[in-house]
Amino acid sequence: MSRLRRRLVIVAGTVALSGTLAVAAANAVVLKRSDGWTTADPEELPHAQVAIVPGSWVMADGRLGAVVQQRVDAAVDLYRSGKVDKILVSGDNRTHAYNEPDAMRDAALAAGVAPEDVFTDYAGRSTWHTMRRAREVFRVDEAVVVTQDFHVARSVDLGRAAGMDVHGLAVGHANRLRVDAREVAARVRGLGEATLRPDVVLGPPIPITGDGRTSWAQQ
Repeated sequence: MSRLRRRLVIVAGTVALSGTLAVAAANAVVLKRSDGWTTADPEELPHAQVAIVPGSWVMADGRLGAVVQQRVDAAVDLYRSGKVDKILVSGDNRTHAYNEPDAMRDAALAAGVAPEDVFTDYAGRSTWHTMRRAREVFRVDEAVVVTQDFHVARSVDLGRAAGMDVHGLAVGHANRLRVDAREVAARVRGLGEATLRPDVVLGPPIPITGDGRTSWAQQ
């Protein structure tokens, strides 16, 4: 191997190692900061104003995908048990043809949640958007974020960075290999968002203490 090639290999290896260490460090920070604020046991949660349900894939006919169905079901259980007073569903509605929040809301209503207790956030385009808007638009002080175990640490960390007292309820998991790899990278971005706290699209206030139907799109 020539001297130049050897140097290039060393530089490439150093860059790769540095990147790996940076990713590992970011993940360690997010996991450490959320430690003690997450649980898989609803009984361990304190009472909160609202269960925040981040969006995920819904089908064209409005049925929920398996991941978001788990989240909505667990949030409804928290509501029924009195652990939370309201439910805030937050997801993607960038096009008329795709609407996560309304599908999530309809599932909560079908499960018996009072209409006035279900709030919809149509601009929850990422976990940071969901958390920042929960604080700034819906004026949430304390919440339980309901999501899968691979996602719960980042959700709690971002919720607390947004200024809320947030606990996390882990409600299961999906394909571990695929989602864990994605979440490792997402925590790096999440740490940047928690640190820099970038602006998001906001809007007029819709206090979580009010009537959730005021947040619904016109039917």
